[in-house]
Amino acid sequence: MSHSYHADLARHPAPGRTAAAVSRHLHRVQGDYTLAHGGRQVRIGPVAFWIVVGTAVIMGVWSIATGTYFAFREDVLTRLIGRQAEMQIAYQDRIAELRAEVDRITSRQLLDQEQFEGKLNGLLERQATLERHAATLAGDFVTTGAIPPARDAAPAHFDADLPLKLKPINDTIIFKAPPDREAQLQSRELPAHATHVAALGNAGLDGVLARVAHSLDTVERRQTALLSDLEQHFGSKARRMRGVLDDLGIDPKAAAHARVGGPFVPVKPPGADASAFAQQIYRINLDRAQVDRLSHALNVVPVRKPVAGLLDMTSPFGVRIDPFLGRPAMHSGVDLRGDIGEPARATAAGKVTVAGWDGGYGKMVELDHGNGLSTRYGHLSQIDVKVGERVRVGETIGRIGSTGRSTGPHLHYETRINGEPVDPQKYLRAGVRLGSL
Repeated sequence: MSHSYHADLARHPAPGRTAAAVSRHLHRVQGDYTLAHGGRQVRIGPVAFWIVVGTAVIMGVWSIATGTYFAFREDVLTRLIGRQAEMQIAYQDRIAELRAEVDRITSRQLLDQEQFEGKLNGLLERQATLERHAATLAGDFVTTGAIPPARDAAPAHFDADLPLKLKPINDTIIFKAPPDREAQLQSRELPAHATHVAALGNAGLDGVLARVAHSLDTVERRQTALLSDLEQHFGSKARRMRGVLDDLGIDPKAAAHARVGGPFVPVKPPGADASAFAQQIYRINLDRAQVDRLSHALNVVPVRKPVAGLLDMTSPFGVRIDPFLGRPAMHSGVDLRGDIGEPARATAAGKVTVAGWDGGYGKMVELDHGNGLSTRYGHLSQIDVKVGERVRVGETIGRIGSTGRSTGPHLHYETRINGEPVDPQKYLRAGVRLGSL
């Protein structure tokens, strides 16, 4: 294509083309390109032309790609943001669920803790009650009967088949409730359990409480059994003491002349709402008071042995053949075999009214026990008391001998009521019944 051709084309455009279109037409003249616009022409070389065209194409492609990217990017971001929002909502919901679960667990733990503390407090209160009961049993029921042992005498003993045999009689009543070692151990271990169980599960807590409750149940059963034994013991003893006194025709009120006194303070019985322990303690105390009163009464009744060991009676009470005259005679007492120097003991508390030589009795001691009761101890080799002296049960009042109207060493023992002799074996057999208490 020549330069003249292009000039003619510019001056005489082809049909259908405007001058503006022609001015924008690029002309290639000898390998160059001319850009015409508004009467201006710019000649561009092939390299520059294609650079311009390539740049324009690249810019177009870049613009399209960029527009497409941003269009899709906004959609992706929108969906990503939506997804993140959904995840956040789901996360918040999960957190709310976890918080609700934590609240439920916490509430359950608090409830379990309250229940455990309630059960533990109940056990501790029960333990304290049992400890008070144990203290009551150990303190209130250390009881010594009103018949004390002699200072220099062995306990008096009788057997049911008098006058040949004798068996022990317990003159002193001593009862002490032993401390329950298991209860003491539980008392010391409860706080340790309370600290340890915090790390255990519900089963562990229930197991610990169940074991402690079982131990306390055991202690309570033992205390209940002990109370029942005490009630039976004192009740039975009071009945048998009253029976002995009734058989002997002795009024307990008249016999119990111990020097006691004080203001009258009535005892208030436990109410209907009192515990079984308190009611049983009240009954036991009443029986024990009866036993104490009856013991004071029996303290001045000659039902103990006048000599130690087994009784060997050589001559009974009543009519017998006199050993010196060989004729029937009234024997006002019983003769008990013994060796010279063996102690003769007071069979009841009393006051010495005679202490010296008295005819056929030889050396004799007479004791006044009150209420018309008195005892005599004859043929003594030695007298160890004085007139007016008060002696206790089992106290030595002299030594066995063979003074007076006697054929050999023995003790002549009498029991008198209002000065009249009665069979001593009646009182000695009563002592046998008391010996089984």
